[in-house]
Amino acid sequence: MELQAYEKKHLELLRTHLCECAVLLKSNGDFPLSGPCKLALYGSGACHTVKGGTGSGEVNSRFFISVEKGLREAGFMITSYPWLNAYDRILKEAHRRFVQEIRERAKKNHTMAVNEGMGAVMPEPDYEIPLDGEGDTAVYVLSRISGEGNDRKFEQGDILLSETEVRDILAAKRKYRRFMLMLNVGGPVDLNPVAEVENILILSQLGVETGRVAADLLLGKDYPSGKLTTSWAAAEAYPKIGEFGNMNETRYREGIYVGYRYFDSASVRPAYPFGFGLGYTEFTVSDIDVALEGESLSVQASVRNTGARTGKEVLQLYVSKPQGDLDQPFQSLAAFAKSKELAPQEAERLSLRCRLSELASYDQGKAAWLLEKGNYLFRLGTSSRDTDLCAVVELPETILIAQLKNCLGKPDFADWRPEKAAEPTIPEEIPHFLADPAAISKTLVDYEPIRSVDPLIKGLTDQELAYLNVGAFNPKGGIMSVIGSASSSVAGAAGETAGTLKTKAVPALVMADGPAGLRLSRDYIEDESGAHSVGPTLPETMAEFLPKPAQLLLKLTEKKPDKHHQLLHQYCTAIPIGTALAQSWNLDFAKLCGDLVGAEMQRFGIHLWLAPALNIHRDIRCGRNFEYFSEDPLISGLFAAAITEGVQAHPGCGTTIKHFAANNQETNRYNSNSQVSERAMREIYLKGFEICVKQAQPHALMTSYNLLNGTHTSERRDLTEDILRCEFGYQGIVMTDWVILGMSNKASVHPNPHAGNVAAAGGDLFMPGSKRDYQDVLDALSDGRLSRQQLEINASRVYRMAKALAEPKKS
Repeated sequence: MELQAYEKKHLELLRTHLCECAVLLKSNGDFPLSGPCKLALYGSGACHTVKGGTGSGEVNSRFFISVEKGLREAGFMITSYPWLNAYDRILKEAHRRFVQEIRERAKKNHTMAVNEGMGAVMPEPDYEIPLDGEGDTAVYVLSRISGEGNDRKFEQGDILLSETEVRDILAAKRKYRRFMLMLNVGGPVDLNPVAEVENILILSQLGVETGRVAADLLLGKDYPSGKLTTSWAAAEAYPKIGEFGNMNETRYREGIYVGYRYFDSASVRPAYPFGFGLGYTEFTVSDIDVALEGESLSVQASVRNTGARTGKEVLQLYVSKPQGDLDQPFQSLAAFAKSKELAPQEAERLSLRCRLSELASYDQGKAAWLLEKGNYLFRLGTSSRDTDLCAVVELPETILIAQLKNCLGKPDFADWRPEKAAEPTIPEEIPHFLADPAAISKTLVDYEPIRSVDPLIKGLTDQELAYLNVGAFNPKGGIMSVIGSASSSVAGAAGETAGTLKTKAVPALVMADGPAGLRLSRDYIEDESGAHSVGPTLPETMAEFLPKPAQLLLKLTEKKPDKHHQLLHQYCTAIPIGTALAQSWNLDFAKLCGDLVGAEMQRFGIHLWLAPALNIHRDIRCGRNFEYFSEDPLISGLFAAAITEGVQAHPGCGTTIKHFAANNQETNRYNSNSQVSERAMREIYLKGFEICVKQAQPHALMTSYNLLNGTHTSERRDLTEDILRCEFGYQGIVMTDWVILGMSNKASVHPNPHAGNVAAAGGDLFMPGSKRDYQDVLDALSDGRLSRQQLEINASRVYRMAKALAEPKKS
C-alpha cells in the first residue's frame, strides 16, 4: 500500500499530536514500558478497535490500525491469540443476533429497520474464555461505539460494564504484574466496579492511527497530556433532574446546571472531574501574578515539570459569580492555556486572559446580559476540582452588557436551582481588584440589519428562486440522500446546491459530511452524468439492516469500473473524534486538523464541510456526543472556531457548524421537542455557536432536526435572524439538516418542518432537497407564508457564497 504524498504529510502531522488527546486517569508508575515484550492482549477493542462513531461522521479512510496491529508493528509479542480468536467467533454470532433483533423491533414498531439500527449500540456479549496469555504484562482494551440515530443506555455492555468485562478486567489485574485498562471509547463508561485497577488510560477514538498511538503510549515514545472535557461519574451520580430520551417532549429542567456546573453546585463528587488528566510526569504551579487592565483580567503562572519524563500541562481558570438576583453555578470555565513540551525541571510562563463582559449572565426577566454587582472569584488550577483562589474582582454596581429581547418561547416548567451556598471567606492575601464599570464593553444590537438582494437574483423567476432555496435533488429520492450519495459532482458527497442555474452564472456548492474528516467514496468512476461511487454507497452499519431485497437491489445498482471508465480514488484522512480533539486542550492542534481537512477539500472539490459539530454534552447518553467537544460551551466554541480557521484558510473552503440548537438526544431526533429556558439556551446551548461565529465566521451553519419550545429550529425566525444574524453578527448561509420524509418516526406527535416555512424564517437551504420541498416553497409563495422578497434575500446569500467558494480564483 503506497501512500500518496499528501496522505503521508497528513498522517505525520497527526502523529505529532494524537497522544495529546489521550487522558491518563490512573497510574502507579508501571507504564510506560522500557521496551516491547511479551504481552497478553484482551478486550473488545483489541482487534476490533473503534476509530470513530457511526453515521455521517464515518470516514472512508484508506486503512485503519487496530491496537493489536499497532502493538505487533511496534515489536510486542502478543501471547493471547487463542482468546482473541475465540472472542471473534462470539462477537460474530452476537452481531448476527443483534441485527435480527433490530429487524424484529422495527417490524413491531412499524418503522424502517435502518432507522432502528442507525447508531444502535450492540451490548457487549457475555462469554467464558480463559485468560491464559503468557508474560507478566497485560492490556485490556475496552471499546464502545455509538452514532447518530440512537442513544446510549445505562445498561450492561453499554455505559455499564458487562459482568464478563468486570470479571476479566479484575482477573487480569490480579494475574499480571503489570496491567493497564485502555478505554477505546467516545464517551464515559461507569468504571466504579473496576476501581481497584491502578492504570487506566482513555485512548479514545483517534482516527486511522489509533493503534499506533496505543503502542507509542505504552512504550513511552510519546505521552498522554489530555484532560477531560466531560465529567466521568458512576451511573447513579449523574443528575436525574432533567428529562432525556423522551419521544415527544424533553424538558431541560436542570437549566444551566449541566456537567461540572451541576456536580460542583450540588456537591456531588464525580469519579473523574472536568479538566482532569494525569501524565507520565508531575508539575508544580507557582509565581502567580494577576492584573486587571480595563476589563481584561490576566493571570500569569509558572508551570514546572518536576518529574523525570517530558510532558505538557494545562492551566485552567474558573470564575465564581456573585449570587445576586440570578442564581449561579459554583464556577464556570473562563480561560485555559496549555504548555509546550517541558523537559524534566524545565518551566514555562503561561498567560490566561478573559474579559469581564464575557462573564455576563442572562436575565430573562430583563431580557438582558448582565454583570451583577459583587465579588467575582477567580480560581486557578489543573482541573475543576483542583484549583486555588487567585484573585477577587469586585464590581461596585450591576452593569447592563446588552439589552436584547426574549426570542425562544417558554417551557412548561421553571429551571431547577441548587441550594444557595454560603459566601466563602476570602483570605486577606488574595489580590483584590475594583473594576471600573466604565471600562466594561457594552453591546448595542440592531434587530433590523441590511438584507440586500443581488441584481442577478432580482431577475430570476419564482421557480428559479425556489430551486436556489432547495438542495439539488434526485427526483427519485430514496435512502441514498440520507448519507453519502446526494451529490453528482463528487462521489460520496452529502449533497450540493442546485446546478440548474449554471447557465445564469450561478455555480453549485458541493458539501461533504464530517466531522472526523471528509466522508467521501474511496473508489469511483466518472461519466457524462457525473461522478459515481464504486462499491457500497451506504455505510455497512446501515446497509446490514435493510431487508434482503433492498440489499440485493443496492448490490445490483452498484457502479462497477469497466474498460470505458477508469477507477479513481479519494483517500481521506480520519482525524480524532470531536471529544478526543477537545481533550487535547490544544487549539493549535484543532486548527491543524482544520488545515488538513481544508487541504483535502481543495483536492477533491468540496466547498462546504458539514462540520464541526459543537452541541453540548448535556447527558452522557446522547448517541452523538462523540462528535461533540464538551459539556462546556467555552471549550466547544473555541475548538469549533479553531477548526473553522484552519479550514477557511484554504480558498474556496468553508465549515458548516452544527446543529443549531438544543440537539442533545438522538431518540426521535427528527421530531422531538426540546423544552429549554431562554437563560439555559443562551448561556449553555447557544454560547458555543456565538463564540465560533464572532471569532471565525464559518461560511455555513446547519440547523438541528428537533423542535425548540414547540417550533422546529429551522422554522424559527427568532433563532435564525434575531439571534444568529442580528445578535451574533453571522454573515454566512443557513441550511437545514438532511430532512428525509421516510426517516421520521410515525409515532411522533410533531410534524416535519416544511421548506416554505424554513425559507420564510430566513433559512437559505432546505437539504438535501426533493421535488416535494421545491413545490412547498412555491406553495408558500402562493399562499402568503413566504414573500418573494425573503426568497430573494435567501437566494442572494446562497448565490454570493457560491460565487465566493465555487468559482476559480484568479491569480
